Amino acid sequence: MVKDCPTHGHFEDVMSIDTAFFRHLEEVFPGRDIRAHNDEKLHNHGTSTVTHGRGSVLTIDLTNRCNMMCDPCFMDANQVGFVHELTWDEIKTMLDNAVTIKPKRQMSVQFSGGEPTLSPYFLDAVAYARKVGYTSVQAATNGIEFAKSKEFSKAAAEAGLRYAYLQFDGIGNAANSHRKVGNAFDVKLQAIHNLHEAGVDIVPVTTIVNGINNEQVGRIIEFALDNPKKINFLSFQPVSFTGRDEDISDERRHAQRYTLSHLAHDVKNQTGLGEPTRDWFPISFMSTFSDWADLVHGPDRDWGQLSCGCHPNCGISMALMIDKETKEAVPVTAFINADRLAKDVARINDAARGKWLSIIGVTLALLRNYKPEAAPTHFKIKDLLQKFDKSFGATGRSYGKVSADRTMADIQQRRGDRWNFLFIAGMWFQDLFNYDFRRTEQCIIPYATQEGEISFCAYNTGVGWRNIIEKMHMTSTLTKWYEEHGRHEIFAGGKKVGLEKEASYDLVLNDAHVNAAANDTFDKSGIAKNSREEKIRARDAKIKQDAENARMAKLYRKEVLGEVEQPGFISLGEIKPAAPIAKTEVEETVAGD
Repeated sequence: MVKDCPTHGHFEDVMSIDTAFFRHLEEVFPGRDIRAHNDEKLHNHGTSTVTHGRGSVLTIDLTNRCNMMCDPCFMDANQVGFVHELTWDEIKTMLDNAVTIKPKRQMSVQFSGGEPTLSPYFLDAVAYARKVGYTSVQAATNGIEFAKSKEFSKAAAEAGLRYAYLQFDGIGNAANSHRKVGNAFDVKLQAIHNLHEAGVDIVPVTTIVNGINNEQVGRIIEFALDNPKKINFLSFQPVSFTGRDEDISDERRHAQRYTLSHLAHDVKNQTGLGEPTRDWFPISFMSTFSDWADLVHGPDRDWGQLSCGCHPNCGISMALMIDKETKEAVPVTAFINADRLAKDVARINDAARGKWLSIIGVTLALLRNYKPEAAPTHFKIKDLLQKFDKSFGATGRSYGKVSADRTMADIQQRRGDRWNFLFIAGMWFQDLFNYDFRRTEQCIIPYATQEGEISFCAYNTGVGWRNIIEKMHMTSTLTKWYEEHGRHEIFAGGKKVGLEKEASYDLVLNDAHVNAAANDTFDKSGIAKNSREEKIRARDAKIKQDAENARMAKLYRKEVLGEVEQPGFISLGEIKPAAPIAKTEVEETVAGD
C-alpha cells in the first residue's frame, strides 16, 4: 500500500508477500453483507460509520485498567494518566442498545479492557449479556485472575462465560518473555486448567510480531493438535502498530510487520498443514452458510444467525478436522471442495424453497463436494452431516444447549463429539500505515461505547475514537482513583504471579518447545524490540546530541568568535574547602598573678 499526504508525507507498507494468495482471497470473497439498517442511533460516526453488515463480535471495554504493562497494547494501558471504567448502568445500556436493532443480531459479546476481570461488574456483565439473549459471551483476558482462583473461574462459568480469549504468545516462558511477566506461560497453563474444569472453552489468542514470536505459529498449532479435547479454536492476530506503538519508527515497523499471507505460509512451513490458496479463505466466506441458516430457521426466529461479513483483508481462516482419539488432523478443504460448495449453497439460498427442501439441497451439495478418500481415516458421511447440523442448528436436534440455561451436562455433551473442528483464524487489525475506509465501513467487530457502536479499527486507530470517547467519559484522574480505590497489583518487569499450581496438567506439552530460548532476532540486528526501547534510545541519543551540540557551540565561540570564556556557575565538585583560620596563641591567665 502506497499513500501520499500533503501534510504527513509519503508512506509505504506491505499488504501481502504472496500476490496469488492475495488474489485468491478477493476472488472467493462473497461480497459485502446487507446494509446496516435500523441503526441510526448506534452507527453515526462520519467517515468511521459502519455501513454494512450486522456485526459478529460486540466488544465492550469494561475498564482501561490492567494488571500487566506489556507491549504491544491497543490502548496503552496504565500509561494514559486517567481511568475510564464503565458503570453498571452504562454496561446495561450498551447491551440493551445492541438488541434494539431489528431483526435482532446474534453476536458474540466480548468483554475486554485493559483487563476486564478487574472491573467490579465483570461477573454481572457476563450474566446480563446472557440474560438479554446472547449465547456466546467471551472475555478477552490475560488469564491472571482465572489462574489465581478456581473459584473465580467457576463463578464466571456460572454467570454464563462461554469462551475465554486467552492471551497466548507462545509455548514456554521464554516465548512470552516480551510480556514482562516472569511466569507468563505457567499462568496460561493454570488458567486453561481452571477454566476448562469450570466449563469455559479456551481460545488462545496470539499477537504475532515478526522477529519476536513468529516462530511460535507452528508450535501453538501443534499444542492445539496435541490437546484437541481442550482447544478447538486458535486466533492469530498480526500486530497492529497502534496504542503503545503508534509512534513506531520506520525501521522497526518494516522489521516487525506481519501479514495474513505470512501467517498462511508460516503454518505450511512450520507444520506442513494447509495450502495457502486451497485451504485458506476470508472469514466472510462463511456468510453464505449463515444466510442458509437464516433461511431454514425462518422469519419467525427471535435471533438472526451470527454472520461474518468483513473485508477479505481483515480476516482469514483454515479449518482442520481432528480425530480426538487418534489426533489425526486433515484440512477440511482437502476433502471438501469448499469453493464449489459455497456456490451450490448460494443457489439454494436464492431458490428459497423453504426449510426442508433447503436442508435436503445442502445435504446433496455436501455429498457432491465430499471426497471421502481424502478425509480422516475414521471420518464418515454421517459425521460430516452431523458436524454441519451442530454448527448451524438446522434440524433442531440437540447437541447440548448453548443458551443461558445450559448446564454442565450440556457442556459435556457438546465436548463429547469425537471430531474437533479446529478453526484457525487470522485477524489483522489496521493501523495508520495500512488504514482503509472500505474495511471500517463493513467492520464485524464494533465497539459498544457511550457514543454508539464504532468500528474496531476506527476506535483504536484512524480518527482516534478511543481517545475522544475515553476523555469525554473519563471516570477519574489516576491520582484521584488511587486515593479513593488504592492501587491494583501490576505484574511487570519480570514479576511473577503467585499461583497454586497443579502438580501436573492433563495437557500434552513438547518439552523442547517449552524450554526453547526466546527469539533473538532483534538482539542480533540491533533494532529496538518495542516502544519502550525506542523511547529509551531516543532519550539517550538526545542527551548525547545535546552534549555534543554544547561542546561544538563552546568551541565555535572560542575559536571563531574569539570570545574569552567567562566564569559561570561552579559545579559542587569544583568547590574546594576553605583554608583553616590561623589561631592566635593567648596566654592563659593564672589566678593570683
